[in-house]
Amino acid sequence: MRLPGFHVVLLLVTILSRKKTSFQMFLFLLTLVGVYLAESLNRFLGKNWKSFSSHNYFDPSGLFMSVLWSGPLLVISMIILINTLFSLCYLIVRWKIAELKHLARAARDKKD
Repeated sequence: MRLPGFHVVLLLVTILSRKKTSFQMFLFLLTLVGVYLAESLNRFLGKNWKSFSSHNYFDPSGLFMSVLWSGPLLVISMIILINTLFSLCYLIVRWKIAELKHLARAARDKKD
């Protein structure tokens, strides 16, 4: 129950911090590091499963870790990436509007 709870909290933090680009990049890197470390984590947990579980879910192919650990982290990473792309599009539009206003002002001043 803790693992799904962790993913839900991480998703909520991602959604609530959608306007903080620096923090979003930190979360993006954190989730990708989590996916990168999944294989090592699967190997470690596969060796020590008796200390916390009654069944060995950590098979050598890593299916359990891929579905329950890496999958949700990759979904959260995609949400962050899409949010960042929307933020960049908004920033480009704002920049282009400012540029057009500046050009219009310069053309008006040149006429006068």
